[in-house]
Amino acid sequence: MRATFGKVAVLLGGKSAERAVSLKSGAMVLSALRNRGVDAHPFDPAERGLELLVRERFERVFIALHGRFGEDGTVQGALEFLGLPYTGSGVLASALAMDKLRAKLLWQASGLPTPPCEVLQPGADFGAVAARLGLPLMVKPVNEGSSIGMSKVRAAAQLEEAFALAVNYDRAVIAEKFIEGRELTCAILERDALPLIRLETPREFYDYEAKYVADDTRYILPCGLPEAEEREVQQLCLRAFQALGCRGWGRVDLMLGGDGAPYLLEVNTVPGMTDHSLVPMAARAVGLTYEDLCLRILASAATGGQEADRVG
Repeated sequence: MRATFGKVAVLLGGKSAERAVSLKSGAMVLSALRNRGVDAHPFDPAERGLELLVRERFERVFIALHGRFGEDGTVQGALEFLGLPYTGSGVLASALAMDKLRAKLLWQASGLPTPPCEVLQPGADFGAVAARLGLPLMVKPVNEGSSIGMSKVRAAAQLEEAFALAVNYDRAVIAEKFIEGRELTCAILERDALPLIRLETPREFYDYEAKYVADDTRYILPCGLPEAEEREVQQLCLRAFQALGCRGWGRVDLMLGGDGAPYLLEVNTVPGMTDHSLVPMAARAVGLTYEDLCLRILASAATGGQEADRVG
């Protein structure tokens, strides 16, 4: 299989607020592929034009870009235009998953559970928003990842400040009902949901520091749910992933409320691949090494046309 990959570009870095994480993810992916004999090369779109992928005769692309211009459909569209197979979801699914508001609207229309939310605007009556949704709330930039720009709000008076922080990262901001309970994540690999991981942090929520820096975050695997309940949650995550049209690999984040009811939060179509990351952790639980995982993801690379052919 390795010989069929040809010359592979690992896209890393990029221009988003998640550049530092992407550089770490990309470096680890690059090393893993090279260790398995893949002719893989780093390629930073912030420093080099994508047209060089064709000029330099790359045959396949592993996307390790996080955030804007990496998992929002833009680079996917460019690679479609260039005719290069790439890892992960296609243009539309990437854009929908990156847009937390529209992902939630699609899930609601599909009958899938997700916390209620409202769009925040400058000059909004923040007290009325808090009254309608109830406290506490999470305030989120709609099109950012890695918890960048997010705040947990326990009092209506804090909403305006949280909005001011979030709007620095995106003009579109939502306030979402915070679900008190257990935080879970479900890695998706092709058409399989991997074992759930429960996340515990002493911080207010699973923020950027907890994800990438802190050593006191707990990753609990097995997650502690009864086997039948875990299967139900895995199936829900697969449905959420497929409702957005996602393919290849990704990660679905959700909460279990105090009554055990699940609430979908978001889908990451290019999850982290660092030494703190969750998809490699879940893969190890089913016997996949980091290098095996990278090869599986690379093998699933496709363009929109190839994906349509395979499904049909």
